[in-house]
Amino acid sequence: MAQQANSHPTPTGVGATSLGVAALRARESCRTNRLFNDPYAQAFVERADRRGSLWAGDGSGPGFLELMADQVAVRTRFLDQALLDSAGAGITQVVLLACGMDSRAFRLNWPPGTVVHEVDQPEVLAFKSTVLDELHAQPRCRRVSVALDLRSDWPAELAKFGFDPGKPTAWLAEGILYALEPDSADVFLDRIGSCSAVGSTLALDHNEDSELLRAARAAISPELVSLWRGGPSEDLATWLGRRGWKAEIRDLAQVAPEYGRPVPPPFNPKRDGAVRAWLATAHKTAKNAS
Repeated sequence: MAQQANSHPTPTGVGATSLGVAALRARESCRTNRLFNDPYAQAFVERADRRGSLWAGDGSGPGFLELMADQVAVRTRFLDQALLDSAGAGITQVVLLACGMDSRAFRLNWPPGTVVHEVDQPEVLAFKSTVLDELHAQPRCRRVSVALDLRSDWPAELAKFGFDPGKPTAWLAEGILYALEPDSADVFLDRIGSCSAVGSTLALDHNEDSELLRAARAAISPELVSLWRGGPSEDLATWLGRRGWKAEIRDLAQVAPEYGRPVPPPFNPKRDGAVRAWLATAHKTAKNAS
């Protein structure tokens, strides 16, 4: 069977999960009471090669959308605002780590002079750029695509793309921590800190795993079950504080009602087997302390 004319080589492995997030953002964008509008998300899903993508179509494994739709919606809105707050405070250098199908460079109203570095694997960025080019999408900032592997010693590579470690940076680490082993999470944060001037900000999310979440991932593909690696071995405030970041940690169960949304089932403390999820912002107040 020939590949569809409107499909493209699709990210595989962990990079493919970005299409699942795109499917959820597309779903949110169709709501009348949406928390954000991502006009590009549906195009990413539609142009994925259906022969090779777990997420082509509507991105739904049994129960997955129902479990995670509000979590992704609330997370996206929270992190959008965190980045815009940093930019509004005068930070002009933004780095989106493992950006996937993130379209913030195109859909957020950035102040003049903002530079957004989008960092991810080459195949992810290639797919994304192809789709955006077809849509004639125009970024609302200076957008820099940075193809590199975050498992490498990446700060030196990032600097080759015009990143200046001497300037305060607004960092985004969305949907990353839970996919890292505890030691790898420590290295990841240390590398961010090594090229963060005092005054930099970091926005991130994290959540615990549960039987309900594992079953939802397994219903889509068994390979997604092993995606979870646990992330930091201590609470986020302590973990960030030891490395020179002053953090404000919010529980998803508190933030969701503030946005007019129910607490997503996996994280609802009134349900048996519920686990916790967090949204965090942090400011760099000192050099790495570890």
